[in-house]
Amino acid sequence: MTGGQQDDLPLDLGLAEAPAAPRRRWFRKQFLLVLLVPVFMFTGAVLGMYFQPPGLQKFYALTGLQPGGGSDAPIALPPNIDLPPKMAETMLPSDVVGLARVMPRGDVSVVAAPYGAGDARVADILVAVGDRVEKGAALAWLDNRGALDSAVLMAEANLAVRQATLMQTRAAVEASRDEAQAVLDQATAAATEAETSLARTEELFLRGVATQATLDSMRAAETEAKQAVARAEATLKRFSTVALEDQPDVVVADRNVAAAEADLARTKLDLSRAAVLAPIAGTILDIHATPGQRPPAEGIMEMGDTGQMMAEVEVWQDRIGAVAPGQPVELVAAALGQSLRGQVDSIGLTVGRQGLISDDAAENKDARVIRVLVALDAESSLVAARFTNLEVIARIDTTAAQRSAP
Repeated sequence: MTGGQQDDLPLDLGLAEAPAAPRRRWFRKQFLLVLLVPVFMFTGAVLGMYFQPPGLQKFYALTGLQPGGGSDAPIALPPNIDLPPKMAETMLPSDVVGLARVMPRGDVSVVAAPYGAGDARVADILVAVGDRVEKGAALAWLDNRGALDSAVLMAEANLAVRQATLMQTRAAVEASRDEAQAVLDQATAAATEAETSLARTEELFLRGVATQATLDSMRAAETEAKQAVARAEATLKRFSTVALEDQPDVVVADRNVAAAEADLARTKLDLSRAAVLAPIAGTILDIHATPGQRPPAEGIMEMGDTGQMMAEVEVWQDRIGAVAPGQPVELVAAALGQSLRGQVDSIGLTVGRQGLISDDAAENKDARVIRVLVALDAESSLVAARFTNLEVIARIDTTAAQRSAP
């Protein structure tokens, strides 16, 4: 066959040169796509946890799961706070937002039963919610007051007896000293008389008028008179060498009075166990007990200094660096219907777990926060005094200090 005939053949008998095999680039692209799938999934998970879209929030709400709840060291996410519309409109990127609670200055003070009250019950409540009291004022009485009052009366009577005994002892010592002086004066006079009689008798004996027996009798009388003087001097010396208050009998009586005074002070201290006193000056916020009831473990009542209201703000740990004392703070709550104003008073020194939880079921409950105290101004304190422990949203203007700086 000629070359032209071969070209006319209907079949390809393999006489022509076979084309080169194509490269399998589709396999490499598919392999690269498989490698990118985990990267896309990880990125989507991170973005989902960061932004928490409504679909993811509904999923957590339906399942009851919490972000990071299955880990021993969950990732702490910032609290998801729904800002009020007015606050959201004026929100600046530099503002720091956190949940807060309104509280009195120094926080709420729990008024408990006094130490040593034992099984005493509440007998009488002397105050009502909203009353303003001073520090140390009686707020309630316990039913052990009657027995403790009787002990005080007994101690007072015992002290009166001991004081009377001391007065009696002083009078007796003074009388004894005066009596000893009188005895000494009498003995001295008798000794002088005996000495004179002895001299006269000796002169009569020399004249031969008095007998030897008479002379011996007078000498014995004179010696006895001198001994009486010595005894009287010794007796008087016992009372005159030391002051009246240092006399042994007076010292013993005075110590008995001191012991009675100490016993009275102890009974009065015991009487304080029947009185529930105000630990601070402030306002009664709540009462947990009624007459006849044993004082509850959570305290009989709560009180606080509502004259200066504060707010405890939980600021997420990554934003605390922008917060400084003196910065203005806005506090908003639906229950108030108005904004409260204040400024940062102090910043905590420790990082703790989030204590205030919003209503968002998908929110991380293990966020790490630092507590910041905000002092409300006078007008805001007056409004907030009726809402202790109210949850509010705080917005801290971190640029205020920079704007006010020269």
